[in-house]
Amino acid sequence: MSSSYTALDLYTYDPVHVVPEIAASVFIAAAIILTIQIIKTNTAAWVFVLVATALSESLGYITRAVCIQHPSMGLFISTTLLLLLPPNALAFFNYKTVGEISRQSYDPDRKFWLKPGFVVWVFFASDVATFVLQAGGGALTVFRDTRDIGNWICSAGLAAQIVFITIFLFITFSVYRSPLYTVTKGARDRNILSAKRRVTRVVLVTTLLLYVRTIYRLVESVDGYGGKIYAAEWAFYVFDFVPIFSMFLIYIVFFVGHNFPRHITQTPVVRL
Repeated sequence: MSSSYTALDLYTYDPVHVVPEIAASVFIAAAIILTIQIIKTNTAAWVFVLVATALSESLGYITRAVCIQHPSMGLFISTTLLLLLPPNALAFFNYKTVGEISRQSYDPDRKFWLKPGFVVWVFFASDVATFVLQAGGGALTVFRDTRDIGNWICSAGLAAQIVFITIFLFITFSVYRSPLYTVTKGARDRNILSAKRRVTRVVLVTTLLLYVRTIYRLVESVDGYGGKIYAAEWAFYVFDFVPIFSMFLIYIVFFVGHNFPRHITQTPVVRL
């Protein structure tokens, strides 16, 4: 069935070929490698969030490649949402990682914002809220009549995410500095303190990369559909694909699953 749209109609520029296919392939490879690492190390099930996110990213690029070849509004909406939303799960992964460090540690004088319940559930709730705003706003931006309100809703979700990421960075840095917070020692770690520092460095660097990507998405959203930033396809690949792929590269090379086995012997913890 023929489509009434061309790729230029949908994207407002002539999107490149081949690059989406390459992007999809590298995310599929990342998902496969992470799956092998998780299974080999008997890692906690929540780490599979990384695999699911990599597969979602690959699906987003696959739909983009198909949409370029066979333009349709349905495919355009799908690729828009699939490339906008999955990185929220990477934020959750980092929140969960720091929450697990807090849960395994004993700090009798810990502040409320360092308690595992706060770190996981408050930031999880923020992740869900910003996800809903970005999903709703992103869906509205593809229709001419609701484009402006959609941009503002999506921008609000991205701005809120930046605020929560900033707060989370300070919390993670506090955990990194405190000797009271430790994590299960992996085979490559000298001791539990060096293990904690390695894991929190992974969280800090990947969160900063997510920060860059989110700022780009916010600026793009404020500029609007069809704006100069949106129409600069190179910017999408430099400030969206590169940071997200770099995050996965770090997750693979500095795999933290060794530090979160399915069954661990816990130190006493302070409950909420």
